[in-house]
Amino acid sequence: MKKLLIVTTISETLTSFLLPFAHHFKDRGWRVDAMSQGVSQSPECLAAFDQVWEIKWSRNPLDPRNLIIAPSVIQQVVKQEEYDLVHVHTPVAAFVTRYALRNFRKSGKLRVIYTAHGFHFYPGGNPFKNQIFLTLEKIAGNWTDDLVVINRTDESAAKHYQIIAPNSLHYMPGIGVDLQYYSQDSISSEAVDRVYQELAITSENPLFLVIAEFIPRKHHQDVLQALAKLGRSHVHLALAGDGSLLPQMQSLAVELGIKNQVHFLGYRQDIPTLIKAATATILVSEQEGLPRSIMESLAIGTPVIGSDIRGIKDLLKEGCGILVKVGDVEDLTKAIARIIDRPSETKAMSEKGINCISKYDLQQIIHLHEKLY
Repeated sequence: MKKLLIVTTISETLTSFLLPFAHHFKDRGWRVDAMSQGVSQSPECLAAFDQVWEIKWSRNPLDPRNLIIAPSVIQQVVKQEEYDLVHVHTPVAAFVTRYALRNFRKSGKLRVIYTAHGFHFYPGGNPFKNQIFLTLEKIAGNWTDDLVVINRTDESAAKHYQIIAPNSLHYMPGIGVDLQYYSQDSISSEAVDRVYQELAITSENPLFLVIAEFIPRKHHQDVLQALAKLGRSHVHLALAGDGSLLPQMQSLAVELGIKNQVHFLGYRQDIPTLIKAATATILVSEQEGLPRSIMESLAIGTPVIGSDIRGIKDLLKEGCGILVKVGDVEDLTKAIARIIDRPSETKAMSEKGINCISKYDLQQIIHLHEKLY
């Protein structure tokens, strides 16, 4: 029996992205375990994995405490369970786990795989931080058997900086999106109508949707400022998600005089319905890996406005969406107006998005993992 351990910093990464992989390999007779912070409190993880291992670490990748306690816990578990593969995701878990297992790999039995969901160094990032994170990735590359990257920018960076040997570098188009769940046909018109009723609008009101945690790099303020600059009172904006900047953005909507046009939805479990109800989705972050919200929008056939950055431009190239400059409110305002004023162009964009998303299908990504394993 093959034994696989999947390691992430927090359990939400497992529940959001990796449960289908656990089910797939368990169905093929593998033992699949998980290690993360909070995993023992997650009913979904307890049901999906054969064994879960609780571990505590800081989400701050530069916190030295991560290298004091966690490595010994990881070493003890891996030595006891004799895994064939350890697959690490997310920066903290990835660095600490590879550090802990740097000598275990010498036996030749254990292979360590790292999926980079977006390097912490990136074009346009703070030069000082970029150098720190690049250095850490180059160090950890020596403790890695296989590196998986999910966008072409990171692929080029890994080659350029020689983070790992070329034959150990693998590009995969993301972590997968379930094209049966995220599809036009899976969402009823009644469910969409309920969204309109909740927001007290009709299908005649252009509705733009942002699905993102309220944190600085997501640039929610740019979207609010663009809506105010647009100056069309019948246009509405819905924002799904929670986060530390939520109160600040609520205050900004009031200051900009668009309070009645903006709907702060909080955490939602009906994301596919919200996407289908939207005229377009917007994601104008300064940093992403390969954002799932955009893949989900393309799969459902909802146009996307996204910032011209790593990952997003992979998804929106060839006319699948509109790219805007990070932090450029004027550019974003024009893009919103373009979506509203050019319905035939918007429809063509939706069709291109549906056609382009097939290579990101979850089953295709699982197949690529199977080949790698």
